[in-house]
Amino acid sequence: MGIVENIHLEGKQIVVTGGAGFIGSNLIAVLLEKGNRVVCLDNFSTGKHENIAPFLENDLFTLITGDIRNLEDCQKAVLGADYVLHEAALGSVPRSINDPITTNDVNTSGFLNMLVASRDAGVKRFVYAASSSTYGDSKSLPKVEEIIGKPLSPYAITKYVNELYADTFYRTYGFETIGLRYFNVFGRRQDANGAYAAVIPKFVGQFVKYESPVINGDGEYSRDFTYIDNVIQMNLLALTTENKEAVNQVYNTAFGERATLNDLVNSLKEYLGAYDPKIKEVAVTYGPNRAGDIPHSLASIDKAKKLLGYNPQYSLQKGLKEAVQWYWENL
Repeated sequence: MGIVENIHLEGKQIVVTGGAGFIGSNLIAVLLEKGNRVVCLDNFSTGKHENIAPFLENDLFTLITGDIRNLEDCQKAVLGADYVLHEAALGSVPRSINDPITTNDVNTSGFLNMLVASRDAGVKRFVYAASSSTYGDSKSLPKVEEIIGKPLSPYAITKYVNELYADTFYRTYGFETIGLRYFNVFGRRQDANGAYAAVIPKFVGQFVKYESPVINGDGEYSRDFTYIDNVIQMNLLALTTENKEAVNQVYNTAFGERATLNDLVNSLKEYLGAYDPKIKEVAVTYGPNRAGDIPHSLASIDKAKKLLGYNPQYSLQKGLKEAVQWYWENL
């Protein structure tokens, strides 16, 4: 994490919503290491107690068990805060198709609650998790921030509405916001279980049990898989930038390369096979395409490089090696 170590951020009070989740808990670990006070707001609907267990004895860490759908919980969390990293959301395109009402309540109403509470508390800057799903049916590659299509799922709609609200709060109230459009983030602490597990931990969990993963479609859909340490770098840069042109923007948060699902599976078998050679023999099965899926995803990261100084260090292969080792030791 050499670049992250060189980003100066210490002695601040920072709220991380969804802090018991995969991305949130990784952010908290780095913020505490840098000597910041961190308030974690989570209702544990998808977050896990074990993700924050290492922080509970740290005097700089405060856990608030609460829900962003409750304005009072949001107000309690942001009291005295300098910054907010808003990671709380109900992820997953399939979950949003199955239950659009709850997805909207959490991702839209909860987001608005956090914006209002943060504005009223005098928070200096609000950095939030946006999503590459916002590109919808746009066929242009690579994806550039200013060109999007129509959303393909309720989840994608909620994440786009977040961007619209954030922009309005900046223009109307002068409240500083920065959105980070995450592209298929993976890495340590990402849940391998559950109905809506992300593809990498899910496949790893299946391979180690010698179960055949099911790829949706023919495996030639492609994604810009983004290792967690690249995401941490982006969040810290967004919090600390003094470039006024960089504020009230959304940024692709990715590595800027794409791999097919077939490529991904072959790499996973190779890296896991170093621990257990039998995994290399596990067959893959193919199923129908999944509703709401974007065929191809590839980010342009030029804007983030120019305005934030973003310099991602982890390619898919480098990140996968680290992630596989973590899963092998923790699954």
